[in-house]
Amino acid sequence: MSKTLSKGSITLIAIGIVILILIGGTLTTYNGLVSKDEAASTAWSNLQAQYQRRADLVPNLVNTVKGYAKHESETFESVVAARAKATQLSVDADNLTPERARQILQAQGDLSTALGKLMAISESYPELKASENFSELQAQLEGTENRIAESRRLYNESVQTFNTAVRRFPANIVAGIFGFEKKSKFEAQESAANAPQVEF
Repeated sequence: MSKTLSKGSITLIAIGIVILILIGGTLTTYNGLVSKDEAASTAWSNLQAQYQRRADLVPNLVNTVKGYAKHESETFESVVAARAKATQLSVDADNLTPERARQILQAQGDLSTALGKLMAISESYPELKASENFSELQAQLEGTENRIAESRRLYNESVQTFNTAVRRFPANIVAGIFGFEKKSKFEAQESAANAPQVEF
């Protein structure tokens, strides 16, 4: 004897299947957003680590140059002040607003400019230029600058992937429900197109 399902039972089964599909889709989307959010946070942490690496090189570099160019105190002070300002600005990826990103970029740009002036001093001091310690620090600084550029690129790519996911339908609905918001990228400053002027 075969049993047939009533229309009400079929409707309930269909509704149950649709609910399961919606729940599964929501969970998959949520987990995907979490993964992309974590990737952006990790990329931000890596960028911060490179900024810290550069800041850690500054005292050794300043002390090395001081040994050869004692009367360049204004340059030393500007480097130390720029380093202090750059290391004071700290924010996690979730709280990075466009304004905060501009402040961080400005502080890091000021440090780069001050370091550029410090490195230019070596041209006036052949003994400094020939110093093995200075050459080593200079190479480390150049490597760190390359790592910073690469870390910025990776951070921006991670943010782009996350922001695209947050804005796409239907993920934007899940993002809105669970509070995922677009993240700010690092944009090049307008002054980045012009090389800093170094005058003595």
